[in-house]
Amino acid sequence: MGGFLSFVKKEALHILRDRRTMLIVLVMPVIQLLLFGFAISVEINNIDFAVAAPHRTEAVRGEVQRIAANPCFSFRGYISQAEIDDVLRTGRADAVVVFADDYDRRMAAAGPEAVSETAVQLVFDASNPNTAVAGAGYLQNILLSGRQSAGAMPETHLLYNPRMKSAYNFVPGIMGLIFILICAMMTSVSIVREKETGTMEVLLVSPVRPLRIIFAKMIPYFLLSCMNLATILLLARYVLDVPMSGSIGGLVGLSMLYLVLALALGLFISTVSDNQITAMLISGMLLILPIIMLSGMVFPIENMPGVLQGVSYIIPTRWYISAVRKLMIEGLPFAAVLREFFILLAMTVLLIGVALKKFNDKLE
Repeated sequence: MGGFLSFVKKEALHILRDRRTMLIVLVMPVIQLLLFGFAISVEINNIDFAVAAPHRTEAVRGEVQRIAANPCFSFRGYISQAEIDDVLRTGRADAVVVFADDYDRRMAAAGPEAVSETAVQLVFDASNPNTAVAGAGYLQNILLSGRQSAGAMPETHLLYNPRMKSAYNFVPGIMGLIFILICAMMTSVSIVREKETGTMEVLLVSPVRPLRIIFAKMIPYFLLSCMNLATILLLARYVLDVPMSGSIGGLVGLSMLYLVLALALGLFISTVSDNQITAMLISGMLLILPIIMLSGMVFPIENMPGVLQGVSYIIPTRWYISAVRKLMIEGLPFAAVLREFFILLAMTVLLIGVALKKFNDKLE
């Protein structure tokens, strides 16, 4: 045990003296979390709209004021119908609300409980489909609000994320992405570096068994990753306002298992790589695309073709993100993610077994 702890200390000192490694391991995850949490957003925060109204009656001005009062919309002035296409093409507005010539008369004929479909037209720039669809829905709700009777107006409740904040979606995803990339990349490069410099042979002839050498190299990265976990959870809660509604202990335990899995994946990559460049390419380039595309981090898995849905089952990040969303956002107990936990546990055991077998084969 004394020799094992000496190797752990040696590897920890090696990491602490490497400023580039420390920068990547500790600073990059924070930058990525803040970037995804603040800059990358699918929310519709501001839509510029103009109004085409032949007659600016009191009713028309009232509707315009109601729309402009919504923080998601910015009023850019009145235009003529002939200017609609030019305004949208030049980007002076994202949408145009067109009121009919006889808007007041049609509204009166439609009655107080509904808005006549022909009284108002919504014209959107659909070159960005997400903005157009969401903006049209917002505008329709504003125009309908207060005009339908209480019995006819449907009541909608948005559970778990009523404000539709993107951070609620991206924080679990970026946690899954950061942990597997950082852990796998650092572990794989660390072991391959020993092979390239010729120090691996020196380690292998030491009194410590090869298995303990591998775990001694993994432990410092595991501790650094635990620091990352604590930092990310604190930033998510107190900077991005992401709730921690479920079991905190379950979330930490699940994340620590995921860290071990990522380290085991890095160990496996090191056994199939002959140099650091190959290890970086495999752990970075070949992992990042499947994680982003097939884990449910950005795109719903249910919308994918059946073949890709099947491939997503072998992506560990898929199960981790699903479990984190249940624990953090939905506030479920740890028992609700036992399926994801045991799948990740099985993947971890499998990866460690295969990696150690290939590592021993190389030694022979």
